Amino acid sequence: MDRPIENKNKIRKKHIWIFIAVLLVLLTAWQLIFGDKSSKLNVELDKIALNEVSTGFFKNYISVTGTVEPIITIFLDVMEGGRVDEIVAEEGTRIEKDDILVKLSNVSLILEISNYEALVSRTSNELRQARLLMDQQTLNSKSQVLEVEFNILQRQRAYDNNKILFEGNHISREEFDISREQLELSNKRLDLLEENLKQDSKFRNVQIGSLERSVQRMQDNLELVNSRLESLHFRAPATGELASLNLEIGQVLTRGQRIGQINILDSYKLRVEVDEYFISKVSKGLTGECDFSGTLYNGNISKIYPEVTAGKFYCDMVFTDTIPPTIRIGQTSRIKLELGAPKTALLIPRGGFYQSTGGRWVYVVDPSGEFAEKRDITLGAQNPRFYEVLSGLKPGEQVVISSYDNFGDVDKLILKK
Repeated sequence: MDRPIENKNKIRKKHIWIFIAVLLVLLTAWQLIFGDKSSKLNVELDKIALNEVSTGFFKNYISVTGTVEPIITIFLDVMEGGRVDEIVAEEGTRIEKDDILVKLSNVSLILEISNYEALVSRTSNELRQARLLMDQQTLNSKSQVLEVEFNILQRQRAYDNNKILFEGNHISREEFDISREQLELSNKRLDLLEENLKQDSKFRNVQIGSLERSVQRMQDNLELVNSRLESLHFRAPATGELASLNLEIGQVLTRGQRIGQINILDSYKLRVEVDEYFISKVSKGLTGECDFSGTLYNGNISKIYPEVTAGKFYCDMVFTDTIPPTIRIGQTSRIKLELGAPKTALLIPRGGFYQSTGGRWVYVVDPSGEFAEKRDITLGAQNPRFYEVLSGLKPGEQVVISSYDNFGDVDKLILKK
């Protein structure tokens, strides 16, 4: 009986399924070993902002705000306390130097000055009396010298006569010796009187000089005391605008109390507020452009205040060319403060990404436009429009510049239209 012969070369169905299973296992293993393991996030293109990296002219400046102030402000502090009797000047008016602003009264000061004047008068009288007494002493000493000189003349004549008589044996030696000793005594007495007169003269000069200096000091002090009385009429120390004068009639002021201020309006300056991040980059002499009603005026930094308050520090800027004609104290101006010379650099526009990454990395769009990958970069200086790129990017590349707050820490953004 005939039976069909089985074809051993025929591929069975089970073999096909085994092959497919092995292929799937190999593909899975390949994917696990060599596949893209980066984290991904789908992002719609219209929800993000892209911009191109470009080479351009980079101006290293910051945008700050300045407030107009007078070039010099003089504070008015009371030199002598007293009661306010009259307010002569008004706030906001122009005043000249030495104009009386306020009149004060101080009874105790007037009594003090009167007592001091009496003391000066007594000291002056004592000086005159001392001079008179010393002059009398000097006259008495000179009179004694004259008497001794006259006595010496007489004794010299007697000695000369006795010498002749003694040589002729007409008088005794004792009588001759007495005349000689009397002459010598008179000469010695004259020497003592002259020395005493000389010492008295030196002492007199020293004492009189000391008294005169004492009186002169008291006279100078009296002038100072009288100037205290004059200061009760409080005068303007300089010409300018009386910005404030905080007084009331009858008010009692103490020495050193501040009552107002004068603004010198010969010129103006800007008090500029700067973020503390730039404190090491701002120095005297930096230039800037100040915007007043659409017109730009040049200025430079003249003074820096190192104290930092609430994350800000301040500096003064003065005008280098013309001053705005309609400038007013308290007016504000936007200022472009240059931190360095302009240069050619690789640039990316400012965006919200910086707050998320600190400028350490960005998402760079692949040339296919299908996704954007995280890439480390290095940024340099910045201005209100651009960041300077030092490394990590090339001209023409597209980067995501909008905020990354919603992306978490994914490595790749899948861009969906």
